[in-house]
Amino acid sequence: MNEANVYADGYLAVLQRQEDFLDCIRSRMMNSSWDRRKAKTLRFAELTEEGMIADQIREKCAREGTDEGIIADTVSNTGLVLRIKNEYYPVRSCAIKSILDRAGISGAGLRRLDRSVYARILNDCMKVTKGDALIRLSEGKISAVLGGDGSDYAIIDMEQLFRHTIDYLTANFKGVNYLAGFYEHDKVSAIWELSGEMALLDAYQKELALAGKTAEEMTPIVRVTTSDTGAGGANIYPMLLYGKGNQTMSLGEALRLEHKNGTNLAEYDKQLRLLYGKYQYAMGNLAKLLHIEIINPINCMKGVMDKLGIARKYSADAVDMFEAKVGTDPCTAHDIYYGISEILFRLACDGEEGSVITAMEEKIARAISINWEEYDIPGTYRW
Repeated sequence: MNEANVYADGYLAVLQRQEDFLDCIRSRMMNSSWDRRKAKTLRFAELTEEGMIADQIREKCAREGTDEGIIADTVSNTGLVLRIKNEYYPVRSCAIKSILDRAGISGAGLRRLDRSVYARILNDCMKVTKGDALIRLSEGKISAVLGGDGSDYAIIDMEQLFRHTIDYLTANFKGVNYLAGFYEHDKVSAIWELSGEMALLDAYQKELALAGKTAEEMTPIVRVTTSDTGAGGANIYPMLLYGKGNQTMSLGEALRLEHKNGTNLAEYDKQLRLLYGKYQYAMGNLAKLLHIEIINPINCMKGVMDKLGIARKYSADAVDMFEAKVGTDPCTAHDIYYGISEILFRLACDGEEGSVITAMEEKIARAISINWEEYDIPGTYRW
């Protein structure tokens, strides 16, 4: 976890109190701004530790009282700057995808190019790019270069979004309690428990009892994640907190709102109003897994995790743990889904935080709606 240098590409703040979470967002927003320019006027250049561009940035840091360590951090990451009004701004790693999208180019090979060549290709493409570019400047670096036309990226104030979330949850759900949140430059997220809404779990717990399973301690929770770099929309995830270790479990697809076509807080409010129904639907889908019999659980588990794109170092551990706890005899898709969800606990135990956890939650959530029988195959499954 890196909280020392807020300008750093790898900056991550994990906030255990709601007040600290909101204060962190407010502070970041005060040091951030938006700028709209013609895309064809944007010019990139290579940044090195020494040279005219680095000297200009050092002079600016001295003038504004900011840390010139921003130069070394940029050189060790993107090595690029963007020129705006004859001033050079370091480019943050999270901006690269939006820059390539705005320039209309892609390809893994671009990363292997010399940075001066990379900058020249970007400039050549930008020269023929039509329309506006919406530039996000945050803590001294460029965090995104998005589409700036009317139907493109829509700005939603991040602090207002989370404050509105808190107000809505408090007014419409019982037992609302902030659990934790994090801030990264391309993603911000927080979780609240809804400890007074145990009725949301009644039908699922009855299904567990009918299946002869002992229901673990569980509480409904909700995660809200958003971004102002184009990395995602304003997304609301119904989830579970279960077991003595307070493990988290994803409950399928989120309520998603893209930052496009003039999206605003009123549109987000409509998504919040769907949350209760989304929980009921998600718990119903989880219960359905109890009725899907799997004859070859290890092969099925491996195939599902490969389909989800889960890295082998996590999927292999999950299989070993599942085999030790459940065995290899026929079981249900529900058993396997719980086994896959153990990966989130493993990540937490390994000290992973922030977007690493949320990205894995999203991957695992997709498993609820896949065709499990498709992966229930006999024989030897080759990794």
